[in-house]
Amino acid sequence: MLDAILNELKLDAAVITDPYNMRHVSGFRGGEGALYVSRTQKVLITDSRYTEQAARESGFTIVEEHREHKREQILAECMKKENNAGAFAMGYEDESLLCAQFDRLKDALRVEKWVPLKDKVDSLRVIKTEEELSYLAKAEEIGDRAFAKLLPLLKPGMTELEAAAELEYLMKKEGAEDLSFNTIVASGLNSSMPHAIPSDKKMEEGDFVTFDFGCKYKGYCSDMTRTVVLGKASEKQKEIYNVVLKAQLASLDALRAGVSGSSVDKVARDIITEAGYGEYFGHGLGHSVGLFIHENPRLSPTDDTILQPGTIETVEPGIYVPGFGGVRIEDMVVVTEDGCINFAHSPKELIEIPVE
Repeated sequence: MLDAILNELKLDAAVITDPYNMRHVSGFRGGEGALYVSRTQKVLITDSRYTEQAARESGFTIVEEHREHKREQILAECMKKENNAGAFAMGYEDESLLCAQFDRLKDALRVEKWVPLKDKVDSLRVIKTEEELSYLAKAEEIGDRAFAKLLPLLKPGMTELEAAAELEYLMKKEGAEDLSFNTIVASGLNSSMPHAIPSDKKMEEGDFVTFDFGCKYKGYCSDMTRTVVLGKASEKQKEIYNVVLKAQLASLDALRAGVSGSSVDKVARDIITEAGYGEYFGHGLGHSVGLFIHENPRLSPTDDTILQPGTIETVEPGIYVPGFGGVRIEDMVVVTEDGCINFAHSPKELIEIPVE
């Protein structure tokens, strides 16, 4: 996969340090270390905590780094094995490598030309394989099952933190190996904050409660959002919810290979704006998902990337009214030639949680 990038950028080799790219390129899930990749060598550098795991998961040559054999020294040894009589050109991940790490590499290695890889390696992860799609679908299925089991537990007096803990516990019981991100539970006035942090606020009758959550299965993330009302919804709550739902359904209908992310975003944004809530929808419509929760391409006003089959996208319009509350509905889908396949199956009609 990387040979094409080496040829395009006229590189002798590349150093890969982003843990998600390391996983995708080599199969190693540990996340600690670095890859040296050239046309003749594929080397995985990691420490003693991970060498056995790396040997099991990766077909790369495994080299252990330690105090007497540091990473920079191992990279220099790899470079010496190359049949290169001219100036050495090395690619590096400028969008993820820390400045201090890059400085150490520059000081230690005899590289005449450092070439930023930008998003070249990330782009290898855009189109998912059938195996990857199965893991993503399974992760979303786990979230569906956990959310269904959470709903009967919700009641006035439960705190946002308690609800988040229950949801996370249920996802783990259903087979999640980790969380995709910190779970969001936002109730009442807090629901007007798209990325609210769960607090000790107690949920009250009449509250909007937004749940944004996801888990990992085989390293791949899920992402879903549902908003419910604790008790009976007011007419204003129903109005806002139905506008968001209309925008979400229309966006799903518009999503297919060959269209741009910005054009799909516009479908949702126009509906919300026409309903009078345009100023309350500030974020993009969605993003790709894979080994990392926020990947490219995006569904946003600024992303004109043409979508391809096998790309994962979230579709998550929202309306957030300060002093009142907010609604977001989010599904994770895979783009196909003539539409999309939705991995989320939790109900999207407004759920009113019975209050005794």
